Amino acid sequence: MVNLNSNYLGFQLKSPLVVAASPLSHKVETIRALEDAGAGAVVMYSLFEEQIIHEGDVIDNYINRTSELSSEAQSYFLPESLKASGEDYLEQIQKLKKAVEMPVIASLNGASTGGWINYAKKMEQAGADALELNIYYVPTETDLPGSELEDSYVDLVSDVRREIHIPLAVKLSPYFTSMPNITHRLVKAGANGLVLFNRFYQPDLDVEALEVVPHLVFSTSEEMRLPMRWVAILRGNINADIALTSGVRTSTDMVKAIMAGANVVMLASELLAKGPERAREMLSEMEKWMEEYEYTSVQQMTGCMSQKSVANPAAYERANYMKMLMSYNPKLI
Repeated sequence: MVNLNSNYLGFQLKSPLVVAASPLSHKVETIRALEDAGAGAVVMYSLFEEQIIHEGDVIDNYINRTSELSSEAQSYFLPESLKASGEDYLEQIQKLKKAVEMPVIASLNGASTGGWINYAKKMEQAGADALELNIYYVPTETDLPGSELEDSYVDLVSDVRREIHIPLAVKLSPYFTSMPNITHRLVKAGANGLVLFNRFYQPDLDVEALEVVPHLVFSTSEEMRLPMRWVAILRGNINADIALTSGVRTSTDMVKAIMAGANVVMLASELLAKGPERAREMLSEMEKWMEEYEYTSVQQMTGCMSQKSVANPAAYERANYMKMLMSYNPKLI
């Protein structure tokens, strides 16, 4: 019988399928259904640095305007609309912890150090089993060197690490000059796990209204190749667990991710599109595949096609790029 247990951030999960940070975790019933369908853990939707700072400013301004009132009166007259969504987030952690047995991983999204990171400690106190720090920043300043930005990321991880005792994972974008170096630095700063990669949502243009507009589309399996490549390269080179996310839409995608070296595979698009029962289907399909190819456990399969394990390690590097170009046949056009 196939053993689907997987280890991630110090937890033994019943399966390598983890619910990625997404709207799925807004409803307790949905997460309970996903656990019943076989999910091993859930990453909650992200609480953003901007939300915390904005809400703090709004509440501070309101309190200043009512400074002549007692603190009890200020609390009484505080409009419901000013209730911090950060507090709502902490309440949702508590609700999920009561509803499911699998690990609940909080998600904090930001890019700078500052007072907002004390929410990491609040998330731990609310019962979160681990924290995923989602580093999401698009630099637009011409005078900001990449090295300075990377230093700020490392400092941020170090600061958050000091706030909490629970495991810490860092969710990264793929846009670094040297991925091995920055991941090594982040692990040294206190990261227990890496999540590859943050899927940037690109804006679109409404040429008639002359507006920049959001354009959300689900991921595709082709998008998985980028994180899979780096998972394979980093496996065995860093002392941290690795989660692959972006583009996992089939059971075959899950198998590829684990073979490349991922401890767990995070899904959102496929579950949003097809519902919680899709998790059960994908795990059942993966289990049948493993039985057919005589894999007895996820542990046995993990990293068997990482760069350190394959016969041709250069296939993950520049040589693969050269081979693809040389294999191009113009007669196919």
